[in-house]
Amino acid sequence: MPHIFDADVVSAILRHMNGDHTDDNLLIARAFSPAEGGEITGAVMTGLDGDGGTWEVTRGGELTELRVAWPSGAISERPAVRREVVALYDLACERLGVEPRPHG
Repeated sequence: MPHIFDADVVSAILRHMNGDHTDDNLLIARAFSPAEGGEITGAVMTGLDGDGGTWEVTRGGELTELRVAWPSGAISERPAVRREVVALYDLACERLGVEPRPHG
């Protein structure tokens, strides 16, 4: 059973990801979604738990759900979420041949 973060924690993380990191959401969706089905034109992070994150992906006008496991495995602490999202971003850049920006 994955760790379930408090609703206010999840809400704050989703607000941050969907407000400040829309390009990162799109990059993660493009890197971890199946290749077939056309270009991904949108991605919104819709949830997370201790095992991974969930995105709603738009491709060809259709919405699908994408679930991506955290690269380092299961987590249970809020600070680990940032570490894992950054790791997903770095992996997405690597998969897509994109130069990652520095992390602050």
